[in-house]
Amino acid sequence: MTTTAVIEPTTPETPATPDDDTVAAFADRAFGDFLGAMNTYAMTIGTRLGWYDALADADTLNSTELATATDTDERYAREWLEQQTVVGSLEVIDPTVDATARRYRLPAAHAEVLANTESLAFMAPFASAVSTFGSHLDQLIEAYRTGDGFGWHDHGDGARCGQAVAGPSRGCLPLGPEYLASIPDVAEALHNGGRVADVGCGLGWSSIGIATAFPNTTVDGYDIDVPSIDMARQEAVNHGLDDRVRYFAGDAADATGGDYDLVLALECIHDMPDPVSVLATMRDMAGADGAVIVMDEKVGEVFTGEPDPIEQLMYGFSLICCLPDGRSAPQSVATGTVMRQPTFEGYARDAGFASVEVLPIEHDMFRFYRLHR
Repeated sequence: MTTTAVIEPTTPETPATPDDDTVAAFADRAFGDFLGAMNTYAMTIGTRLGWYDALADADTLNSTELATATDTDERYAREWLEQQTVVGSLEVIDPTVDATARRYRLPAAHAEVLANTESLAFMAPFASAVSTFGSHLDQLIEAYRTGDGFGWHDHGDGARCGQAVAGPSRGCLPLGPEYLASIPDVAEALHNGGRVADVGCGLGWSSIGIATAFPNTTVDGYDIDVPSIDMARQEAVNHGLDDRVRYFAGDAADATGGDYDLVLALECIHDMPDPVSVLATMRDMAGADGAVIVMDEKVGEVFTGEPDPIEQLMYGFSLICCLPDGRSAPQSVATGTVMRQPTFEGYARDAGFASVEVLPIEHDMFRFYRLHR
């Protein structure tokens, strides 16, 4: 006798209706995001027009004085000054006086973030970079539809310079005097006239920083972006280092005369469509005894889904820049900005390295790896 199982029909559960407080809380957060996006554009305006710099150089300015000092329009300057005051970036001396007579101040602490290019807290160029990314949202959205890429070079100088000039990304300003100096064998080699290869050097600030910290060292910077290399070469001249710092446009795989004492890749491996071949090239460039060090994002070892400001930042950059850039080349592994430690270790093993050491260098945003043969 054959029996037939009876499958009872199931009734889908009715989704729970969210309570008003939960909806309001998330709406408030989304509203804050919108405000932040608009202020990012306002920061870009202030940076590119030199308004933050002018305010930093003066005790106080009114809108006419700011416009005159920067050769800009007074009415736009006035609106920007008021907006920057209500968001908390500027201070107004007396809000009750006539609008054109009101005087504004950029607090010293805020100037460190918005105007002091020598400060590690300098972040204004990040706003410029994000604004540039936003100007290409139509192309990025189309890439999301098709699976195509959108390269760094497609964003132009706004993104290129924004990332390079901002303090936290400028090769990490303490790279030479603190971070590399803390690695005994590397510091000894560089003090004694070592050779350094800076792979993916961008505008070359990291190369300049190393050469400044180690006066006997020569540095060769490599990057496939020709405009970045052109700007890097000019910066080497500006710093009087063009006799010890050279830049090469093209793939580091084409480098000749290996046996570098140190081969570096700073915050760029996650962008590369074929990181394994780049790491293998770095191993060859270091010869038998040179050190290979990679600095990349300090994200968690695994995805947890928990709110985290660093991962929010890295996923943001991945969505609007790094992942589309990585996919702009054929046969890309499509890493994205959030390159977790196990992923990187897998790339290193495939490139022929025996092990990866996480160096004891403390940094809020970056992790330093040393690759061993």
